This record gives sequence, C-alpha cells and structure tokens, in this order.
Amino acid sequence: MLADLDVGDAILDVVGPLGRPTHIEKFGHVVCIGGGVGIAPVYPIVCAMKAAGNRVTGIVSARSKDLLILEDEMRGQCDELKIATDDGSYGHKGFPTEILQQMISADDKIDLVVAVGPVPLMKAVCKVTKPADLPTVVSLNPIMVDGTGMCGGCRVSVGGETKFVCVDGPEFDGHAVDFDLLTKRLAAYKDMERQAMDDHACKLEADISRVGRER
Repeated sequence: MLADLDVGDAILDVVGPLGRPTHIEKFGHVVCIGGGVGIAPVYPIVCAMKAAGNRVTGIVSARSKDLLILEDEMRGQCDELKIATDDGSYGHKGFPTEILQQMISADDKIDLVVAVGPVPLMKAVCKVTKPADLPTVVSLNPIMVDGTGMCGGCRVSVGGETKFVCVDGPEFDGHAVDFDLLTKRLAAYKDMERQAMDDHACKLEADISRVGRER
C-alpha cells in the first residue's frame, strides 16, 4: 500500500519501534556477524557495543562484492573487519561461519557472538558456537502481521516455549531457537509469494518500453 501512495498523500500513523532493545554492556570481545541485508541491523549493534568499551570484530558477507553494503561504516567502528563472499570476488571465498570457526580454532578469545541475517546463516553460526560454548544472540525475522503479539503470526519456539518475536524479541539465545520450525513457518506463504512475483508487472520496464516505442 505504501508503494501505491503519490506525492502529497499521507498515512495516519507509524507504529514502532517494536520488541525489546539489544542488551548492551561491556562483555569483552564481541563478534558481530551480518549476512546480506542483515549487515544493516547489525551495524548499530556494532556501534553500541564499541561505545560500551568492547573489542568488536565484524564479519560481513554477501554473495558477491557488488552486493556488499556498509563496508566503510562497519570498518569505521570495528577493531577488525573480516569479509566473505560466496563467489570469492572479495575477501574470503566461502561462508562467514568459516571465518568464525578459524577464530575459534585459533583460540581467539570471544565473549559474545551476535548474528543477524538469513535464517540458514544464523543457524549455521549457532552450530559453530555451540560446541565452543560461546553465548550467541540471533535476531529473528519471521512473518509478522499486527506487531502487537495478538495475531501470533511471528511465533517461534525458544527453549521449548512459544515466543512472539514482535514483543519478546527480536533477539534470542541462538542455542535455544528451533530453527527448523522457524524455517517451515517462513515457507508458509511460499506458493503465494511466488504467484505474486509471477503476476507482478514492473512499471519501470513498462515505461521504458513505452518510451522506446514512442521514439
């Protein structure tokens, strides 16, 4: 609906911010991992952790160098920034979890890991940190509807208990999250989302085509 608004249109109100704020304190060495667009929400966490006196290592990843965002901003706040790309076009070729595993294997003392990104990435991070008994915080992004905890659309299972991300989260102990259930819930509207994409007609492409014909 927001995309259909024209210049001069108005909306009644905006609700937010929702949920609970990130817990910030001086932990020691904090590793903040951001994958894809997850780099954007992890950036203010990096800033806050650094301001609290922590040593901050950032690990950011993208499919390729041209899809990497906020590198300069992250580098300006992190004590050390490590980069991974799937295709090897920049930094480490592979996954950010491989860099994290290298740090753990090298006995680089880590006090807290924060991961924000696609569910498979956060699940993989927790798989790496659990054997090392490293506290790990993940930021979840399930389907949300009303944002007040009433609809139940964003419910997740954490430590065997049902939580609502919009009011109880979005951050949870990664080792307690049922990622398999979360993955299934995220796929609930997959067929409808695919149909919507198939039915979508890009207005920009249509305008370019029209201009081309007029010329």
